[in-house]
Amino acid sequence: MLKKVDVNISELFHVGGIITTHGLKGEVRIYPTTEDVHRFSELDELFLEDHKGNLYLVHIASVRYQKGQVLLSFKEFSDINAIEPYKKCQLYVDREHATPLGEGEYYVADLIGLKVVSDDGTYSGTLYDVMETGANDVYEIHGDDGSSFLLPAIKQCILDVDMEEKIMTIHILNGLL
Repeated sequence: MLKKVDVNISELFHVGGIITTHGLKGEVRIYPTTEDVHRFSELDELFLEDHKGNLYLVHIASVRYQKGQVLLSFKEFSDINAIEPYKKCQLYVDREHATPLGEGEYYVADLIGLKVVSDDGTYSGTLYDVMETGANDVYEIHGDDGSSFLLPAIKQCILDVDMEEKIMTIHILNGLL
């Protein structure tokens, strides 16, 4: 039986979603949303969010890889009937189990809400969302006046990120707005 955990989902990192069941022994096919698909082999536990938004701590029993997807089984589910209700549910890890970052890299969750100022010192708004594209991320910035604009996350535009002060300094290239 699953036991609900009292964790704020905004403090967790999304690593994948259950696509469907696989076989009769409770295995599920995962669509990974993490850059390193093989990181599931390093994990012992995940947070499972059900369709109602409840979170449960589940323990990984086995991991296999097949065609760019992950096949997982959990100690809490012994057969297809037990895991079936969790199809299309999401999986998360806590910060302790998140992928380590390199120099100048940030978790998206930490960037959301940063105050954004331009290099001339004027306030531009708040970082609202990060869109992942093929070439580079794009930051959606919302102004207090209801305006918004998109800014490519490239070194010519993102001059500094001060996580202690929660401020991002940007340069808006000519013609960008």
